[in-house]
Amino acid sequence: MVRKVCQISSEGTVLLKTAMERLGLSARAYDRILKMARTISDLAGSENVELKHLAESINYRSLDRDGWAG
Repeated sequence: MVRKVCQISSEGTVLLKTAMERLGLSARAYDRILKMARTISDLAGSENVELKHLAESINYRSLDRDGWAG
């Protein structure tokens, strides 16, 4: 259901997969990032999840991880 409602472009898929590998994120985190990106795009008044929404969501997720503050 999440992937149906939170569809992203092929460029978005590449961005998300790269972030998953570099940050060592789980499949659960993948869904959370998609849901957050959908929320960000809704707040921006955008019908589609754009790269900038996805990038912002990934950034928030990376801040949520242990050790981000040093």
